[in-house]
Amino acid sequence: MAVSLLVGAPALAQDAPAAKQGGQKTTTLESVTVTARKREETLQEVPVAVTAFTADALDRLNVEDLSDLDAQVPNLTIYAARGSSSTLTAYIRGVGQSDPLWGVDPGVGIYMDDVYIARPQGALLDVFDVERIEVLRGPQGTLYGKNTIGGAIKYVSKGLRSDFNGYGSVTVGNYGQRDIKAAVGGGFGGSEYLRGRISVADLHRDGFGENVITGAQVSDKKIRAYRANLGAYVTDKFDLQFAFDRVDDTSGVRGAKMLAPNPFNSIPLYGGTGPKPPMASRYDVRNGMPNVNDTTLSGASATANFRMNDNWTFKYVLAKRESDTETNIDFDTTQDKIADVKAFYSDEQVTHEVQANYDAGGRMRGVFGFYKFDGEAGGQVLNNFFNLAFGDTQGTIYTESMAAYADWTFDVSDKFSVDLGMRWTSEDKHAVVKNIGYTDGTFTKPSGVVAAAFDKTINFKNLSPKISLDYQVTPDIMVYGLASRGFKSGGYNIRAQATAVPRSADPFQDEQVDSYEVGTKMGLLDQRLFLNLSAFHNKYKDIQLSIFTEYTTPQNTKAFFGDFTNAGEGTVDGLEVEYQWLATDNFTITGNVAWLDAKFDTYMFKNVNIAKQQEFTNAPDFSGALNAEYRMDLGSAGSLSARVGYSYQGRVVATTEVVYDPVTKATVQPITQDGYGLIGAGLIWKYNDAWTVSLQGSNLTDEEYLTTGYNLYSALGVHTGFYGPPRQYSLTVKYDF
Repeated sequence: MAVSLLVGAPALAQDAPAAKQGGQKTTTLESVTVTARKREETLQEVPVAVTAFTADALDRLNVEDLSDLDAQVPNLTIYAARGSSSTLTAYIRGVGQSDPLWGVDPGVGIYMDDVYIARPQGALLDVFDVERIEVLRGPQGTLYGKNTIGGAIKYVSKGLRSDFNGYGSVTVGNYGQRDIKAAVGGGFGGSEYLRGRISVADLHRDGFGENVITGAQVSDKKIRAYRANLGAYVTDKFDLQFAFDRVDDTSGVRGAKMLAPNPFNSIPLYGGTGPKPPMASRYDVRNGMPNVNDTTLSGASATANFRMNDNWTFKYVLAKRESDTETNIDFDTTQDKIADVKAFYSDEQVTHEVQANYDAGGRMRGVFGFYKFDGEAGGQVLNNFFNLAFGDTQGTIYTESMAAYADWTFDVSDKFSVDLGMRWTSEDKHAVVKNIGYTDGTFTKPSGVVAAAFDKTINFKNLSPKISLDYQVTPDIMVYGLASRGFKSGGYNIRAQATAVPRSADPFQDEQVDSYEVGTKMGLLDQRLFLNLSAFHNKYKDIQLSIFTEYTTPQNTKAFFGDFTNAGEGTVDGLEVEYQWLATDNFTITGNVAWLDAKFDTYMFKNVNIAKQQEFTNAPDFSGALNAEYRMDLGSAGSLSARVGYSYQGRVVATTEVVYDPVTKATVQPITQDGYGLIGAGLIWKYNDAWTVSLQGSNLTDEEYLTTGYNLYSALGVHTGFYGPPRQYSLTVKYDF
């Protein structure tokens, strides 16, 4: 299984160039402690496909939110979802989910301090007061469970210390960026037994574009985030940790560019007022719907840790999370009422997890536990198509999931170890759905057309095994092999059109990935070069796909339909290389190279296998990053580091529509982005271990590149794209105490 050490800008042991250990200059790379297997291990020891970033590495790489990790992790694609600033879309090794609708589970799990965040709304977390971020690649079905079929991202906030400490930072940049971040913590009254920490972030940026009709900013950022932690260290063996977090995102809608004229703009019968050519700017819009895209996300947790003796430790985590979103999606991006959607999302979840860790310092160690999840996700979507067809999609998905897991390591010899894992899951999905039609845009007069109304429950059971073998060839070289399984639970399509398309009210099945991986981890040149190589082969079954398509009405007209189905099976092969080279005491080169070959073996559409015509979403065949950093000691003036980075992503299909209809022989051109490269750079001056001044720039060549879009051309005339951020630069002053 592949393990990266510390991608991008590693936390080197020579962070202060003049630092010495035992009277000698530090001239080796330093590994990072992670909890990928729910116990503390270094990245160079653990046979888990994980890339970790320390707080220092995140600052150097100018990582402001999770989407900035995209190029720095092999085969990771992560960005803001369509129309939103903080809704997350994440794929790892070609596995993920692009539909944020309730009832559709993500394929990459997001965790904040060991608590799973079930819904993508608000999950594109901003980075502040963070200890580290871990990205686990490949199926994590054993230790992390369902909905980590592609992998998992762990956001670990700063821990509690007994000494008084904290920081404050101010950032200004182009597009009116003005960010304030601060944290303070320590023992109450100098006590080691009662500790607390509070951290805040107030993040603002003007829009990349504007609504040329109303003057409102779009693609702007207005986020306030808070975290509070309290720890009671009752004895040396027992402590209680309490945490609370909240995010308020009142950013405007994300601007979409019309990629092709909408033909319905020219037809008055369908709400058109005249032709509307695409706009010159990739960020400006002329939307007719309100500029509202508000999300609140909050959570609270209590964690009890008990060390029974030197061999056994126990942990219990109780957590509750909830979120609410109101968003307006003007699909046609014009004042005409061709495809206008107002949506409300709400989510509540309560989780329990009990863990037992065993490590007696001998040949056996491991963890086993029990997990319970109770969730309620619901909402309402009000659709106005052509100012003639009005639909109300509403419902709730209730989820009850229980799982038991174990992961155990056996040292067969001093060099050879075997790790065995297993997770059993039983999950009930209960859907209450009511989709009805209305006669006008007030949504108060039912038309009598009931598209779907059902109350159904289905149970899913899954057994996810794992076995990994690792052999220490030399003290600096390890080889390993892995076989593991991950799954994503099935459910019901909230957008079902049970009258027109009866099968759409049937449940879709869970999907599954069986992964096989081999590789090596090497620390070479007296630990000045870390080189990790891995190769994997994944069999992907019952692939869940959200497809925006159409159906034919009794009046022989075309109508929009949001379908959700198990399309078929696929094979994903890949290679990953991660490297860190301390070329001199001052110069470091880090990065990664990834290759991916993702193909459908079966893709059933209208009872025909169209696998040869379909392509995987968010699965570029080639990607990589290269970062070069030079650090110098300025003596009494501190230290200075300069970084330049380049990242590349090959051609990618950004959406999941069916591109070939075997019945009508019609073809659809998917939204794609050709290969492109981004350049970033940074200059950081540190003085007296307290002051830091950082000048950072991203996308310095102002590359234009699509991340996602909508292709609803046949039914709604919509062909739009959402672009990544433009050139940005910022100056940060930070004070640590």
